Amino acid sequence: MKKFKTSKESRVSITELMLPSHSNFGGKVHGGHILSLMDQIAFACASKHSQAYCVTASVNRVDFLNPIEVGELVTLKASINYTGRTSMVVGVRVESQSVTTGQRKHCNSSYFTMVAKGENGKNLPVPGLILTDKQGVRRFARSVERKASASSRDTKFEPAKFKVDDYLETIKSENAKLDLN
Repeated sequence: MKKFKTSKESRVSITELMLPSHSNFGGKVHGGHILSLMDQIAFACASKHSQAYCVTASVNRVDFLNPIEVGELVTLKASINYTGRTSMVVGVRVESQSVTTGQRKHCNSSYFTMVAKGENGKNLPVPGLILTDKQGVRRFARSVERKASASSRDTKFEPAKFKVDDYLETIKSENAKLDLN
């Protein structure tokens, strides 16, 4: 296995027709179906990069920007944005396209942290990422920042470290009522 790979070596894309069986009660394609497709393509991309079975460790922020209609083509694109020792961040972009007008819509983008696993279930080292352009550097740096931010946020809200008084004023301006005993 190579020690380093470019993101281009493991890019994956799929296009699928959205069927009535994929719709929710509102007649649009169900977000859960799209999330399932996103997880599948993130798995394919990470497995291609690591040459190993991969599992989803976390999903960072999924915003549904535009609804997807039944009968539209949905294209998902995935690439490796970041590599750690055993983990990878896979960027996934979802676009829909009307088959009659050709109009395209960006529906969402998300970041899946995937971990390579060995036959024994233990984490496996993954090839590093060769950054070949400014876009790759930007994506890698953004993943580093996102990772640091998540760690800081998790630590900040640990029960032993959380200070209720620091948030009372903020909560008063939200749609909540304080009734502390």
